[in-house]
Amino acid sequence: MNKNTKIMLLISALVISAWTVKITFFASSDVVDALIENIDGEVVANDKTNEFSQQKIITLAPHVVEMLFDIGVGDRIIGTTEHSDYPAQALEIPLLGNYARLKIEDILALQPDLIIAWRTGNPSDDLERLEQLGLKVVYSDPRYLSDVSKELRLFGKLTGANELAEQKASQFESRLNALRERYQDKSNINVFYELWSKPLTTIAQQAWPQQHLEVCGANNIFVDLVNDYPQINIEQIIINDPQLIIQPMSNAEPNPDAIDWQKFKQVKAAKYQQQLKPNSDILHRMSFRLLDELEQLCIDIDKSRDFYHNLSSATQN
Repeated sequence: MNKNTKIMLLISALVISAWTVKITFFASSDVVDALIENIDGEVVANDKTNEFSQQKIITLAPHVVEMLFDIGVGDRIIGTTEHSDYPAQALEIPLLGNYARLKIEDILALQPDLIIAWRTGNPSDDLERLEQLGLKVVYSDPRYLSDVSKELRLFGKLTGANELAEQKASQFESRLNALRERYQDKSNINVFYELWSKPLTTIAQQAWPQQHLEVCGANNIFVDLVNDYPQINIEQIIINDPQLIIQPMSNAEPNPDAIDWQKFKQVKAAKYQQQLKPNSDILHRMSFRLLDELEQLCIDIDKSRDFYHNLSSATQN
């Protein structure tokens, strides 16, 4: 499978997730809350008969791997999927597939106590087969930034790491709320977010990166398009004339076809060299550390906002 195909599969997973959001707009957070309540009794029972420290866990998404390490139980992971690259210890975990296919026989051979799957990021037929074979599968399904803290609490209950999970969840909520408050009254700045270049794809509606822009007080010029991850063309960008272009870059999946915006000087962002390249490996992953990259994104957007404010003042004078 070539690199472009892999990227398009990832975008497809995000699109599927986005479509589901429209159907269960309020359900995702409620489902996580209900699941936490339902497993309380089971966790207590397990704690009496089994040592959590002997728990064998398979995680089928990079963000789940990160969160389990965040709450101090990463050493229980016996298998994961491609792109689980953080923290460094994650690189030593055996790989059991990717977002296109899972190695069912290898998973069965490991006899896990718990599988944490990504509802929109794993092949549904493989997950169904695992459940039919009697394996315990719990689903991670973060759709909103606030769901990260809820999932930390869920994983804490599943692993007996409630105390550290609560600390991390509270820290996440506190930092996220502080960012929202800091930038909620900032002056407007029009932004184009280049999610991918071939085909040229951006974000809209309830897309994961769109929530980042809202935290930073930035206006996405394509926010009202029909799909969460719509394909567009250069002419639409030129017409909308963004003040800032955000072109996230991945170390794991470089984008050699990223648009050279300096060839389009008729676009304000290109004319004034207002372009950001945040780390998408962090920003696009539903994990605790995304707040570090999000905070930096907000700071950089604010610098661009200040640039135009100073430019306007200089022009008036």
